[in-house]
Amino acid sequence: MKDNDPAAAGLAIGAAAPAGETNGPSYAAVTRGIRVTVRPFFLEDQSQPEERQFVWAYRVRIENQGAEDVRLLRRTWHITDSRGHTQHVEGSGVVGEQPQLRPGAAFEYISGAPLETPSGFMTGAYHMVSTATGETFDVQIPTFSLDSPHQSVILH
Repeated sequence: MKDNDPAAAGLAIGAAAPAGETNGPSYAAVTRGIRVTVRPFFLEDQSQPEERQFVWAYRVRIENQGAEDVRLLRRTWHITDSRGHTQHVEGSGVVGEQPQLRPGAAFEYISGAPLETPSGFMTGAYHMVSTATGETFDVQIPTFSLDSPHQSVILH
């Protein structure tokens, strides 16, 4: 799927935090000096469990901890529900932008993802370019869990 991204309805940095955002778990990965931190949260007010509609938002912070200027060109997401169905999403930039990050700079955005199951997970990559050399490289987006209060918990 290209640019028909269920995770593309993002809010620009500085936007008010969506209802439901808490200080839940965050997930981080560093690739080539680029740190990606993700904090997902369940949106109860936008979900309709009786109709199998579960919605999450997630806040992403991309920090350039390296020594070179980079630009985020594209994104690839793999969104997997609790039945194991995976949706592959590709598109240009994030939330309509292709941010350039100088050393020490950061870019933050909020986006979202709907599922038909009460839990799942997401992972992916940002496809970047060094603005000095033109070299392209991929930055890992850490795998993160999409949990809701509607999921069944089985203890053994």
